[in-house]
Amino acid sequence: MPATPELEAPSADDLELIELARATIDANTDAGPDEDGAHTMGAAVRAADGRMFAGVNLFHFTGGPCAELVALGTARANGARQITTIVAVGNHGRGVVGPCGRDRQVLFDYHPGIRVLLPTAAGVRVARIETLMPFAAAWTLEGGTQQYDDERFR
Repeated sequence: MPATPELEAPSADDLELIELARATIDANTDAGPDEDGAHTMGAAVRAADGRMFAGVNLFHFTGGPCAELVALGTARANGARQITTIVAVGNHGRGVVGPCGRDRQVLFDYHPGIRVLLPTAAGVRVARIETLMPFAAAWTLEGGTQQYDDERFR
């Protein structure tokens, strides 16, 4: 079994990002405690220039977008091109939730090196996307799936 990588403790900026995601979903959830809903996750991203953007999920049987993807789209629509950090938070105090596999691949492909806030037994910790995607094959719009690049994981 591979060794568990050491993860960073969250910074004050990270805690601010968590609070934005929490406040966003708490203000916009459509589900009561222990109820299903279309809007049950909030996410927030921080751009390289320090600006923060938030989004909520849109659950749908066809695989509607996760909150992380909505937050990334909101950032892009507002001119943010380089995203440094991302977090997702569940409604009703469920706390930080790690990204799903699809979101991890999108983060890996579009935002190499992005910091991802995760729940762990030791509390919220921070990992680079490459830590969450060992041996992943990158994808680009221009070239499709790329060969494995060991340099991405150093």
